Amino acid sequence: MTAPSVTPSQVRCTLLLRDEIALLDLRHEAAHATGHPLFAANMAVDRIALEAEARLPRKNVPIVVYDAGEGLVPVATDRLRALGYTDVRQLDGGLQAWRMAGYELFQDVNSYAKAFGELVESRRHTPSLPADEVARLIASEANIRVLDVRRFDEYATMNIPGSVSVPGAELVLRAGLVAPDPDTTIIVNCAGRTRSIIAAQSLINAGVANKVVALRNGTIGWTLAKHELEHGADRRGGIGLFEGAKTNARDVAYRAGVRRLSPEEAIALQAQTHRTLYRFDVRSGEEYAGGHIPGFRHYPGGQLVQEIDMAAAVRGARILLTDNMGVRADMTASWLAQMGWETYVLDGGYDRALEVKPPAELPKPDPSHRYRRPYEGTDIRTHAMQAYLDWEYGLVEQLRRDATHGFFVI
Repeated sequence: MTAPSVTPSQVRCTLLLRDEIALLDLRHEAAHATGHPLFAANMAVDRIALEAEARLPRKNVPIVVYDAGEGLVPVATDRLRALGYTDVRQLDGGLQAWRMAGYELFQDVNSYAKAFGELVESRRHTPSLPADEVARLIASEANIRVLDVRRFDEYATMNIPGSVSVPGAELVLRAGLVAPDPDTTIIVNCAGRTRSIIAAQSLINAGVANKVVALRNGTIGWTLAKHELEHGADRRGGIGLFEGAKTNARDVAYRAGVRRLSPEEAIALQAQTHRTLYRFDVRSGEEYAGGHIPGFRHYPGGQLVQEIDMAAAVRGARILLTDNMGVRADMTASWLAQMGWETYVLDGGYDRALEVKPPAELPKPDPSHRYRRPYEGTDIRTHAMQAYLDWEYGLVEQLRRDATHGFFVI
């Protein structure tokens, strides 16, 4: 049976009204990265059976599927219906119709998180230093600490010499131990721009006494400036809160509009089955495996902000976060709320029966179908790296033209 159609303008209206919608790009990631609507979530047709249950938890959620003329829609419709999804429609005219309507297409992956990061920098003027200046500080043994906020596996592949791995949302939790001297300048880096902007601004928002800057353009900028990277490092930051961190993190979340729920209130939220609810445990994988609240998926906070389109495919859904220490959930929630999500943090819940098992991981896609990020691996592709940076610089203006985002910056 053919799926009923919905027009690009109707999809846009749904996004503007913040009603729930899962706008699914059925192409493989490499094709998705060539151009898609801002809030489209990539779910390749051959991965629907693997991903749908985790990424589309409500079976009657409105789903709109599209391709770029490859004929993927009928197969996807059948597969989604076979899994029990009852409200599946197709984008009338596909991706070409979206383009012909004059609506924006965004390149790359995790595009709206990256666009949000650029908006944060433009609104808050998040401080940064160029690679040459950071290299000079390292060489002169200045009072600095370089903190790498990427996933540990990315850090171990290649990193700024002497840097310490402190992934994303762990930063506010661990900065007090890694840089206990308030006179130490903290320099945070990622591969490009987004995660370092969000990380630096997180520490600033949370009121750390240290001077905080981002390494401008991350390891890409470092490589383009012809500085050497380190490989195979294993330095990790331990837990150590700076003074006032827990209280300040909660205040940051409050200012962003995050709401707090008791375990009983969370049960009431979950009972509202007319809305999609995502529940994420934003701690480390080791902590999650050691004992977590049943029903919460593992997703480290920093990666959740960066990859929210992958984690939560339903735009307009609700998000509930948990973290036994509170700080990581508060800081992660503050960013998701600013990105337009209805976001909650669970207070408590760890004094009850916990589930002990490792995080569930989806099978990785065929490498031939993945989009190769220009910063991946250890080879140097200067043209691709510079093109990537140029694209990121233009995202704020593209957000303005698109005008569906609903982001705000505290």
